[in-house]
Amino acid sequence: MTEPIEITSLDQQGVELFSTLTEAQLRNKVEPEKGIFIAESPKVIHVALNAGYEPTALLCERRHIEGDAKSLIERCGDIPVYTGERQLLSQLTGYTLTRGVLCAMRRPKEKTVEDIITDSSAKRVVVIDGVVDTTNIGAIFRSAAALGIDAVLLTRNSCDPLNRRAVRVSMGSVFLVPWTWLDSYSTLHRLGFKTAAMALTDKSVSIDDPTLTAEPRLAIIMGTEGDGLPKETIAAADYVVRIPMSHAVDSLNVAAAAAVAFWQLRFRE
Repeated sequence: MTEPIEITSLDQQGVELFSTLTEAQLRNKVEPEKGIFIAESPKVIHVALNAGYEPTALLCERRHIEGDAKSLIERCGDIPVYTGERQLLSQLTGYTLTRGVLCAMRRPKEKTVEDIITDSSAKRVVVIDGVVDTTNIGAIFRSAAALGIDAVLLTRNSCDPLNRRAVRVSMGSVFLVPWTWLDSYSTLHRLGFKTAAMALTDKSVSIDDPTLTAEPRLAIIMGTEGDGLPKETIAAADYVVRIPMSHAVDSLNVAAAAAVAFWQLRFRE
């Protein structure tokens, strides 16, 4: 097992991955394949490792080296393992660690839409259009993994799924469902998908319309938390879909609406 490196200072070389670097710096937008993301908690880190993600460094409380982090340290091989007392690590990261373990991991090479959904077995995908809240991104991924969504596509103005909080909220589901960035809805139509924009308009059909579930390939489009989907996206969609609601409630949180949509619009054999 790798000999842990004791942290005695917040300025110690090597720990900047877990402290001073911003999400944008970790992501490395110039060369994303050289970027890093942070996974938190043993369970989530194990899910990432199972999915083939490559670890580069671990940070854990000293008391977890022979506890929650032991199997991770053994599994990750010859990478730096930084450790220290809970109070010092909390100052380093800005918050108390969940289960006391963080892992820096390499970002995967970006895939194309064709890479992940050309296979005819992909029947239902979700498009996340302009959603920037990290909690909502994580929750959507968790529902997507649980409710049979074959792939997640995000517009470039959406939050990065490998954002630390998004990964944590998803409970590692961002590693279970194939995902990539979507630059044009025409790609979906070219691959044989009909698009269903979740929005309240005069032309909306109810989510329980059997025409929707009968579609062999359907892309469910979820919009931003505040303004919803852009008008042009709604206008170009094959369907505009609403969730019937009671008590004069006019909308649901995007993550809650996504879970309802994933279940109701799931592919039926």
